[in-house]
Parts: sequence; C-alpha cells; structure tokens
Amino acid sequence: MEKLINQAEETQTLSQEELAQLLAADEAAAEKLFAAADRVRRQQVGDGVHLRGLIEFSNTCRQNCLYCGLRRDNHQVQRYRMEPEEIYGLAVKAVGYGYKTVVLQSGEDPYYTLEIMEPLLRRIKALGLAITLSLGEKSREEYARYRAAGADRYLLRIETTDQALYERLDPGMSLANRLRCLQDLRELGYEVGTGCLVGLPGQTLASLAADILFFQSLDADMVGIGPFIPNADTPLGQETGGTFELATRVMALTRLLLPNSNIPATTAMETLHPQGRILALQRGANVVMPNVTEGDYRRQYALYPGKICVNDTPAHCRGCITGKIQAIGRHVATDAGFRRKEPERRFAQIERTGIEQESRGESEGMHE
Repeated sequence: MEKLINQAEETQTLSQEELAQLLAADEAAAEKLFAAADRVRRQQVGDGVHLRGLIEFSNTCRQNCLYCGLRRDNHQVQRYRMEPEEIYGLAVKAVGYGYKTVVLQSGEDPYYTLEIMEPLLRRIKALGLAITLSLGEKSREEYARYRAAGADRYLLRIETTDQALYERLDPGMSLANRLRCLQDLRELGYEVGTGCLVGLPGQTLASLAADILFFQSLDADMVGIGPFIPNADTPLGQETGGTFELATRVMALTRLLLPNSNIPATTAMETLHPQGRILALQRGANVVMPNVTEGDYRRQYALYPGKICVNDTPAHCRGCITGKIQAIGRHVATDAGFRRKEPERRFAQIERTGIEQESRGESEGMHE
C-alpha cells in the first residue's frame, strides 16, 4: 500500500484496481494516505483555506433523484424561492463577511429564467465577487449566457460514473446528458466542479475508483465529495448510508491524482463526524463553504437529516470556521481562490473510464 501511495504522490497515476485497493486498505495505510494528501495539498495549493459564501436560494426541484431530500415527489418539504433582490442582499452581506466568492445553489427550479438570472448575476459581479453556480442541468445556451453575465465557476456533481446506478437513482435523467453538460461548461471557459456521493446503495469500491479517474480525466478544477446520508423522506431512507472514513479516502486519493484542484471539506462530512471539516482539511481539502443563507431557509434546504449549523447565523458561521482553521495552523486565504492550473487544458479523455462508450447512442432524447 505504501508503494502505491508513493507512486500516486510522485506520478499522479494509479489504475482503477490500485485505487480500489487503497480504498479498502487497513487503518495504518489510510493514515499514510492522509499524510500524503496533506503534503501534496500544502505543496500545491498552500496553507490558505478558501471560504466561499453559500446562498441556497431555492429548494424547489424538477428532478426526482432517489437520494435527495429536495426531490420533486417529497411533499414533506416546505418549498421556498428567494426573490432576486433577496439573493442580491445576501451577496452584499457576503462581501461584508469578507468572502471573495459566492456560491449560488438551488434545486433545478424552472422559475429562475434567464431574464431573472442574467441581471442578478451582473449585479452580484459588480460587487467584486467571484461567482460559482450550482443549478443543475441546463442547455448550452443557458450556460453561455450565465458565463457572459459574470459566472466564473459551475459545480455539477456526477454523483456516480456507474451508468446503471446513475440512471436507477436519477429517474428520467441520463449519464450522457450529465457528461454533455460538463463538456459544455468546460468549452465555455468555466472553472468546472464535479464530485460524487460515497456510500450509495449498490456502489462498489471499483465504481468509486472509476469516479476518481473520471475527475482526473476531466481535469476538474473543483471536486466535492460527500458521504451519502439517507433522508427518511426519500425512497432510500432506510439504507445504510456512507461513512466519513471512506469519503475522506476518496477525497485524499483525488488530491493525489489532481494535486492542484480545489477540494472542499463538505458540510456532510461534519454531519457524520463532529470534527469532520477540520479532519478533511488535514486529509487534502483546501476549501470550506460557510452558509450565508439566513433564517428558516437554512432548515428548509433539507438535502439530508442532521445538517449542521441550521440554527446558526451567517456571522457565527464565519467566526466559527475561522477559529477552527486557525487552530490547526492554517489561515483564511485572502484571494478568490481560482485554481492554479496548467495553461493547456481540455475536456476529459473520458474513454479512460469507459463512460463514453457506455453512454454513446443515448444522446437522442436526452433529458433537458
């Protein structure tokens, strides 16, 4: 195991089988893996932790993913939509908290048309913020117009590269369309973020290894990895769920294969472990996304149960995470946190993971 870890650290190359071996390795090997990921993080992106202010502006979603609390058929959720002025007001407050980036996140809500989003993005951009969007699957034209209006980054998690698993858990959607979206985003000049859920029912270590290779082949600028936490109001509510340990192993291996990518310590990790985000920062992560959303909206954006900080104010979240970061000898970065990357990049040679072959021929009638 130590030889494989050294190989990954020095050459950024591991096979799918080797990745799966490391995901299954014993605790002693895992500690060596985490130490290597922390070394690579320090060498490649430094000790600064980039804070991105998260605004969850709508919990309405047209999709029906079996694992998600915001799924269309979950009638236990109290739905909300913020008006553009309210979203803008939170972005203004994010500037006041010292954030250099805002993340605008919602379910796939058709209410927010281009006529609403374009002027909103221009106003937020004028505040001097970098803008990350996480709005789901859109047309190429929509992505292009968001970009022209000021969006810098787009986060669209693949969730799993296992086609059968993807389409079983995401009814009415297709892996081919997800890949089309990621390719469009890359070609339009976004910093592209993706990621996966760890511990989905039916997911194997080989599948998770394929996910990691996909992130590398995409040359993802940001990779968000979180454990699957079952929501009782979804069809997967009685499943076992993922573990913090395995999620951080996937994250650490992603750091080794994508040394200069931005990797967040996700909220879901701290939902499973009281020191989850800090441990993630010590196992390869370099980004945290504190919540700027206020009031009842925090509780109503219920992706999974037990979500941390739902009763905290944005100011408290900012102070709390800053203290935790400083306590482990790190500091809050003062720049917008764009990836330090090679000048020549192109969209994934996704043949390496076999996804393109499996998805080919599905493009007709893809879900929009």
